[in-house]
Amino acid sequence: MIKVVLPELAAGITKATVSYWYSKEGESISEKDDLVELVTDKATFNLPSPATGMVSQIFFKEGDTVQVGEVLGVIEEA
Repeated sequence: MIKVVLPELAAGITKATVSYWYSKEGESISEKDDLVELVTDKATFNLPSPATGMVSQIFFKEGDTVQVGEVLGVIEEA
């Protein structure tokens, strides 16, 4: 089980908004594939999958705000 965590962002940025999930719960994903698009006050960026496997849980839906260090979801490794 791999936790997908919102990483440290640019200086002074402590949160991001989930804009779009590229994969849904139950779908397979490969390491480094785009997993989720996030938006901050300064930029929009894609967070890649940290592992190959299946997206087993998503904790924040599109439009939700996430703090740095919070778990966005979980990937069960293949």
